[in-house]
Amino acid sequence: MSPLDGQRGLLEALAQRRRARALQPVSGADFASNDYLGLAGSDLLRELARDALDRGHAPGAGAARLLRGNHAAFTALEAAAAQHFGSGGALYFGSGYGANLAIFSALPAARDLVLHDALIHASALDGMRLGAAETRSFPHNDPGAARDILRRWRAEGRGGQAWLAVESLYSMDGDFAPVQALADLAAEEGAFLIVDEAHATGIWGPGGRGLAAPWAARENVITLHTCGKALGVQGALVCADPVLIATLVNRARSFIYSTAPAPLLAEVLRGVIAHLAADSTRRDALLARVARAGDLARGIGLAPSGSQIQPILLPGDARCLAAAARLQAQGFDIRAIRAPTVPKGAERLRLSLTLNPDEPALAAVFAALHEVIQ
Repeated sequence: MSPLDGQRGLLEALAQRRRARALQPVSGADFASNDYLGLAGSDLLRELARDALDRGHAPGAGAARLLRGNHAAFTALEAAAAQHFGSGGALYFGSGYGANLAIFSALPAARDLVLHDALIHASALDGMRLGAAETRSFPHNDPGAARDILRRWRAEGRGGQAWLAVESLYSMDGDFAPVQALADLAAEEGAFLIVDEAHATGIWGPGGRGLAAPWAARENVITLHTCGKALGVQGALVCADPVLIATLVNRARSFIYSTAPAPLLAEVLRGVIAHLAADSTRRDALLARVARAGDLARGIGLAPSGSQIQPILLPGDARCLAAAARLQAQGFDIRAIRAPTVPKGAERLRLSLTLNPDEPALAAVFAALHEVIQ
């Protein structure tokens, strides 16, 4: 008997249920990535990287930031990010996943409640599992239900702190959270509001600063800005009051025990933020593409999401996988999304709008989608 037999059996069972994952090479017109502004492979990023290298910024940090890894590029980026996103402070992480692990495991305490939207990202849920606080969910995008749950929790005699956790733009449905109502609720109830801006950063809200930007300066508001999606680089910025940032530095294991990201990337990211603050050309082009895609969606009987993420519900694994394969064979990179990422019975194609394909490809993909749906 081989010590690998158990793992082989697991993989075989996944394959029989058509659940086995495999890495695929990049091919076809990009309707699958989160590179919304087309920055990841852009000349702008290449120029920023060359310039950062020429100025001596290292490709490797060499250590965790609490050891010898706290390079000047990180403090410069965090100062720029706090100013740009309107918060009191910022902290740079190597990934959005690691940032959410830090927020939810290090900030809420044992007597606290984390009240989260039912569709919040898996990384937030994993952070909650590592944390000590009680967790409860409320129905998607329903601030009234959140208020009721929170008040019932208070009525039970709980004396801890409440933390209200949501995404501003949901990655599978492409719908927006009622951020103002949630900010009002947090203020009324003395709760912290945690807003994951992963799919809004660089695109939505005032100047592309996120949908929670009007409230980002409040001491009870924490925003998370992923840097590997619209910003085109890597990592994530947690923006919050300096007291909360200091708490993360002292208590967040995914920060303390990780080698710091590349100082080179931090400097490139600072340049991207400055560029987007000064020039809205890419953002304007994407918003125009979202509007155009909405017209095309209506033309084939789909309800537009209103964002750069357009779901096409095709319930059933076989149907969804077949549709994705057919579109990929025609040169359109669209992926099937299935349980557990979405609920069973809500399988879908996820059409992601970026600036990478040309305009004719946008019309062509909706024509191909119409054939698949029919």
